[in-house]
Amino acid sequence: MKSHTRIKIPEGFWAGLHQLGIAPHDVVRKARLPLTIITDPVVTIDQYFAIWQAYSDLIDDTAEGIIKLTTVFETAHYPPAVLATYHARNYRDALKRMARYKRMCPPESLRITEEGENCTIELDWLYTEQPGPPLLVGITLAFLLELGRRGTGQPLMARFVEFTHSMGDIQTLEAYFGCHIRIGADYNRLTLHRGDLDLPFVSYNEELLEILTPVLDKSLDEQQHSHSITEMVKWIMKRNLAGRRPDIQTVASELGMSDRTLQRRLNDEGTSFKHLLTQVRHDLAREYLADPSFDIKEVAFMIGYEDQNSFYRAFRIWEGDTPANWRTEHLGADSIH
Repeated sequence: MKSHTRIKIPEGFWAGLHQLGIAPHDVVRKARLPLTIITDPVVTIDQYFAIWQAYSDLIDDTAEGIIKLTTVFETAHYPPAVLATYHARNYRDALKRMARYKRMCPPESLRITEEGENCTIELDWLYTEQPGPPLLVGITLAFLLELGRRGTGQPLMARFVEFTHSMGDIQTLEAYFGCHIRIGADYNRLTLHRGDLDLPFVSYNEELLEILTPVLDKSLDEQQHSHSITEMVKWIMKRNLAGRRPDIQTVASELGMSDRTLQRRLNDEGTSFKHLLTQVRHDLAREYLADPSFDIKEVAFMIGYEDQNSFYRAFRIWEGDTPANWRTEHLGADSIH
């Protein structure tokens, strides 16, 4: 985990908790963090997750906590990045802005896909392998629907919602989202009616967007420069590898840039897309082969090889040995220690 990644807690967060009758001091104490975090709200990912977990522990039910905090926030308290989404042209524009500007406030990352009658938004985590607390997951997805409701002024409903972990009283959440909710899924995902994305926002404010957008884009650009682009590309590759080979267009669009810009940025850091892909596959191959529960065919698939032979050839170049021999030696050495 990149514990040095800094996260700024939005100003309205503590005010929102206060409105719910939860004292910020109680949350911070329960999270075992210094009280100065309330006035100087820049934290690490670990601390950020600890705060959400503490809030979760202080309320009776996760589902109730999700809905209360999602709906209690006054639009006036939104931070600039969220304000820009609220004043977007329509729901689609708002969601795209949300996914883009989320990168300024890790660790949440949103991936939007439009297909057929569905628009799915998948939540993932930046710079950390550790999943965020269920409450944070629930609030992030609920807020995306809340944004559409407030922006369009219509009681929009989701099509389907999936969560990987338990979320408390599921009926409360189904009543809020207006659809079936599945627990124990592989992803945290909100599926919307694609047609709703064309709905105009009654809160659309072109003048305000003209002021906010350049400022936010500059801020995002500066932040992306401060993170090694190499590190971010490797993280996206790892997430997209299973059964396919991620191409530069896919990775570039997820970073909000053209493939030419991405190539240039990688060259500046003394590497290339092809080199990083090989490196990621090599690292993951070693990691998976060290786990005896994966068979070699599975390992080949998980690092993006469609057939085992290509994987064998590549692995021989990397390690000068076959995957099976490497595993035997590696696991044998482990059992000696």
